[in-house]
Amino acid sequence: MITSKLTSKAQTTIPQAVRHHLGLKEGDMLGFVLEGERVVLCKPLAPQPGAVAEMAVFNEWESEADKRSFYGL
Repeated sequence: MITSKLTSKAQTTIPQAVRHHLGLKEGDMLGFVLEGERVVLCKPLAPQPGAVAEMAVFNEWESEADKRSFYGL
């Protein structure tokens, strides 16, 4: 088992072996999946073009006009 210590600010370092295994680099998003008493760390799948995030809270900017205006930003 690979371990890492939690700091007083609830931060931790992801060990190099884990970063290498997941192909993580600076700026990558991380996913956490809760499975009972376990948490699985994963690299989230890249969103598909035009897809709305599964956990999206705000949808007032999802009109076709907004999509055209903000495309590529």
